[in-house]
Amino acid sequence: MTRFHKIINDPVYGFITIDDELINRIIAHPFYQRLRRINQMAMAHLVYPGAVHSRLHHSLGAYHLMRSALLELTGKGIDISPEEQQASKIAILLHDIGHGPFSHALEHTLAEGMHHETLSLMLMHELNAQFDGKLKLALDIFTNQYHKKFLHQLISGQLDVDRMDYLTRDSFFTGVSEGVIAYDRILKMLTVQNGELMVEEKGIYSIEKFLVSRRLMYWQVYLHKTVLSAEQMLKRIIKRARMIGAECHQPLNDFINNKHTKISLEQFCRIDDVDVMMAIKHWCNHPDKVLSFLCKGIVDRNLLKIKYYSEPVKADLLQEKLNEAAGKTSMSKEDLEWLVFTGEASSSTYNFENEKIHVLFKDGTVKDISEVDNALINENLKGKVKKYYFCHLR
Repeated sequence: MTRFHKIINDPVYGFITIDDELINRIIAHPFYQRLRRINQMAMAHLVYPGAVHSRLHHSLGAYHLMRSALLELTGKGIDISPEEQQASKIAILLHDIGHGPFSHALEHTLAEGMHHETLSLMLMHELNAQFDGKLKLALDIFTNQYHKKFLHQLISGQLDVDRMDYLTRDSFFTGVSEGVIAYDRILKMLTVQNGELMVEEKGIYSIEKFLVSRRLMYWQVYLHKTVLSAEQMLKRIIKRARMIGAECHQPLNDFINNKHTKISLEQFCRIDDVDVMMAIKHWCNHPDKVLSFLCKGIVDRNLLKIKYYSEPVKADLLQEKLNEAAGKTSMSKEDLEWLVFTGEASSSTYNFENEKIHVLFKDGTVKDISEVDNALINENLKGKVKKYYFCHLR
C-alpha cells in the first residue's frame, strides 16, 4: 500500500509535508479552509503592505514546526508514539481555527464574550464528531488533559511552535528583521526532562534572542501606533453599527443586529474578513455621520491621528481635542466621543510568575532562563510595559 504523501510550497520554510491522510482530510474541511479568508495580522497591512498572509499560512507553518520538533525529540530517544505524534500535529493545526474576522482585532467585538480558544475547542469537538472520534487524543493534548505535558507545551507554552511560527512568518511578510528568530536552532535544542519541555544549555542565546524579538515585534508591529489606530476604528465601526442597528448583508447581519438568538457555530464559520469589508464599504454612504466617517477612514486609509504617552492622558487635553473637533465638524459631543478617545496598550517580554523557560545544563541541573549567569532576561524586563494612547481627528 502506497503511503499518503503531499507537499505544500511555503514561502518561509520551503516545502511542508503532509504524510497523513486524516490530517489531509482535516485541512480539506470547510472549517479549516475558512482560515484562508482570515487575515493573520488584521490591519497591519495598512502600515506594512506585505502583511497580507492568512491564518491558514500560520496554521500550516506551526504544523510544520511541530513536525520538526517531534522528529528532534524522538531522535533524542524521547518516547512519543505515532498516535501521539499525529494527535499533536492535529492539535497545532487546529489551534487557531476559532479565530473570527480580523483575528484579535475583533475578537471580543463581533462574537461578544467568546474567546478564540473557546471557539477553537468547540470546533474541534464538532470535527471530532464528524471524524468518528479520531480527534479525541488531539483534544486531550490541546486541553492539557494528557499525561505527557510537554506535548501541550509545544502547542501552548513559552517555547511553543505557535509563537515560533508567527514571529518568523510575521517578520518575513512585514520585512521587519527584528522579529527574525533562530527557530531551527531552538528546535534542535529542545529536550524533555521530568515530563517538562526544556532547552539545552547550548540554546540559551537563541532563546534570549527569541524573547527580545517578541518584545520588539509587539511594539514595532503588533502595537505600532498606526496599526492600533486602524484596529480601534475597526472595533468602533462594529460597535456603532450595532448601536444604531445598521443593516448589512447576511451572514454578518446576524452578528450585528441579532440581539436575542444565540449565534451557532455554523453561522460563525460563515463569516470572514470579506463580509466585514463588504459591510464597511456599504456603510461608507450610511446616513450616520460617525459610522460613515469611520468606514471611509478604513477604506481610504485616512486614519485617526494617534500618539502614545507614558502616563494616562490628561482630561484637559482630551477636552481640548473634543473642542477642536467640534469646531471642524457639525457632530454632537456624544458623536465626537467615538472619534476622540484614549486607552492603554501593554505587552510583557517575560512574566516571571507564570512564564517559565527551563534550561537543562550538562551536569543535569535545571534553571529558569532568568537565572542563568549574566542573564539577558532579568528583573529589568519583569512585568508588563504599558503605554497610553490618544486618538483624535487630524
